[in-house]
Amino acid sequence: MTRKKADFLVFTPHPDDAEFGTSGTVAKLTREGKKVVYVVCSNGDKGTDDINVRQEDLVKIREKEQIEAAKILGVEEVIFLRHPDQALEDTPEFRKEIVKYIREYKPEIVITADPYRRYVWHRDHRIVGRVVLDAIFPYARDVWSYPDFMEMGILPHKVKEVWLWAPEDPDINFRSDITDTFEIKVQALSCHKSQIKEPFKSEMEKWLCKRAKDMAEGEAFKLAEGFHRIEIWF
Repeated sequence: MTRKKADFLVFTPHPDDAEFGTSGTVAKLTREGKKVVYVVCSNGDKGTDDINVRQEDLVKIREKEQIEAAKILGVEEVIFLRHPDQALEDTPEFRKEIVKYIREYKPEIVITADPYRRYVWHRDHRIVGRVVLDAIFPYARDVWSYPDFMEMGILPHKVKEVWLWAPEDPDINFRSDITDTFEIKVQALSCHKSQIKEPFKSEMEKWLCKRAKDMAEGEAFKLAEGFHRIEIWF
């Protein structure tokens, strides 16, 4: 299958994670004419405290919410891998799946969750971040990593940069100006109604604004999202 090249490929562990981590930046990129594609790794079927909601129904709800949020952000395509929530593992099969999308879309930059936050951090986030980093280097790059891909015409690709959202503060080395897209971030997050409920819903915008202000401290702009940015030169 021939796919149209993406400028940015975003690998998100669950529906809604990318909105918290990078949606202000995504909105800015799409405004600039960049093609952004989402790959949602898990189906989010554990994301509720309501025992009356069936998991299969929740999956459909969360996919619908993700599509609505992506539309607001200008994301061109959303791919759902539909792995079970809380069950992502660092396996050869999952890594190969990620490599396939990197090679097919050939992004210059990949955005995903930082896998190296210490202590309390959702395991799916750690797994996705680590697998994506391994997929980028060396697997997506090396000609003979997957000979069957070569036979299918899915050729190697070298990603230029990786942006990891939600790094520990000492690891933040890139702050993206979201002053003009902060409200779009809030709108996109508000699409995830199954996840954003009271009392957090009432305080969410204030919390997000404070975090964005803190992230922009010392910069020429007012609001920011912070990343650990890695340039890949080899």
